[in-house]
Amino acid sequence: MSAPRKRLTIVELARLAGVSSTTASFVLNGRADQHRISQETREKVLRVAKEHQFRPSHLARALRSNRSGTLGLIIPDLTNSGFSATARELEKLCRANGYQLLIASSDDDPEQEKAMVTSLVERKVDGLVTASGMTDGSFYRDIASQCPVVQMDRYTTGSALPHVVTNGEQATASLVEAMAAQCSELAYIGGLLKLSPSHHRLAGFREGLRRAGVQEQEQLICHRDFQPESGYVLMAQLKEKLGRLPEGVFCASFSLLQGVLRYLKEHDALDADIRLGSFDDHELLDCMPVAVDSIIQDCQGLAAHSFELLSRLIDGKDVEERQVILPAHIHWRSTLG
Repeated sequence: MSAPRKRLTIVELARLAGVSSTTASFVLNGRADQHRISQETREKVLRVAKEHQFRPSHLARALRSNRSGTLGLIIPDLTNSGFSATARELEKLCRANGYQLLIASSDDDPEQEKAMVTSLVERKVDGLVTASGMTDGSFYRDIASQCPVVQMDRYTTGSALPHVVTNGEQATASLVEAMAAQCSELAYIGGLLKLSPSHHRLAGFREGLRRAGVQEQEQLICHRDFQPESGYVLMAQLKEKLGRLPEGVFCASFSLLQGVLRYLKEHDALDADIRLGSFDDHELLDCMPVAVDSIIQDCQGLAAHSFELLSRLIDGKDVEERQVILPAHIHWRSTLG
């Protein structure tokens, strides 16, 4: 077995090309014009680099520029379709702009989130995008003094950090109003109430009921976390309270809807006369035997605006628009739309 080829250094490349290491560096970093390096010298350096498959050291480049070329993304759940779609869009933007994106999942555990953020900052990421599970803004205020931070989908009260979120209240109100117009009993299955999206989605639910002239029933408002198991458990609790299935259910996330659908399937109720609505969408809903109207977030917009804000912070530019609120729209699958 042959030994792996030793990586060529910039000094060795310069020696082979018969130029100084400074000249070789200028050519490889696209600064030949700036330093008036002849075309002949450029071609010589590039020819040697190609022959020896030279790859510049990212570490050395980072030390020179005081940047690592990496960004960090903290999301609560890698399996959540909304977060995974946004992460995919953000990774594309990073790749197109010369960054590597490091992604970590916090499982909505504040202590785990703190550990991950601290680790990424210690790795010298150039900036962070975070969908935080925290409610206290003091931690991120401290982090922002060391590393630029943009909050996405969620924001922590009191942090005053730039954030990009969806107008969940308005879209939820519109969907719930349509649902409540056809069923006088509508349940709400939500996640962690302490989080900003939960506040907005619950407020939208209540506004939708008000518009439809339907009385809110406290026993039909239930919360747990955003895991599918919680959707299953909360649906079972609603069935136990009422002695039957509710006429309609709005789920505050697609993951909660997954649990509700599993409950209905296991209890042979997928064909029951029940109205279902959900925040977040998935193409699998097009294949379900029960019609689910869902709210679609602009994942591409969340990623693009977060990247733009973070890029400005990294470059030391002013960020005048510190709050970006994106619209959502409804994917109607039932006769409601």
